[in-house]
Amino acid sequence: MTDATPRVSPWNLANYLTVLRLLLVPVFLVLLFADDGDNARLRLGATAVFLIAALTDRIDGQIARSRGLITSFGKLMDPIADKALIGAALIGLSVLDELPWWVTVLVLVREIGVTLLRFVVIRHGVMPAGRGGKLKTVLQTLAIVLYLLPLPEALQPVVVVVMGAAVLLTVVTGAEIVYKAVVLRTTSERADMKRQARS
Repeated sequence: MTDATPRVSPWNLANYLTVLRLLLVPVFLVLLFADDGDNARLRLGATAVFLIAALTDRIDGQIARSRGLITSFGKLMDPIADKALIGAALIGLSVLDELPWWVTVLVLVREIGVTLLRFVVIRHGVMPAGRGGKLKTVLQTLAIVLYLLPLPEALQPVVVVVMGAAVLLTVVTGAEIVYKAVVLRTTSERADMKRQARS
């Protein structure tokens, strides 16, 4: 008996948007580093490209879920594209001496670590993104946009506060995910089967 469930082609709109997000990363970096980051017009262009790329992150997921276009390619490449965009922005701002390197390192270690952790525990179950994780992404995006924009010096304290909130939420949600991963690894059906096999 053959499986009547149609296979979803990786060549679909959701995955096209994911690939577009990856392709926009070098465009963003070129605009960001042009004239050593001091050209206000180019900084606005870099900000616009970053926002468009960030918007595709939200749209591709909605399209994939609503149209049944979830694929293995999308599951793999979507988080990679997300981390590439956020990582490029943070590293670029640090290279330009506009963002402390410790912030960039802390956020990237958390993001990469959580992504790897999800792959490690995937055999025990899927850990969906919670509200905290979604708010973290929004705050990170907002903070990066504020750093990218050529804002007056008087608004810099606001920019720093928003980035501080984003970093704090990044750490808190990272710790929460580690806790959930430990619980999942010890209470999943797979873990129960291993315990029964050993006993």
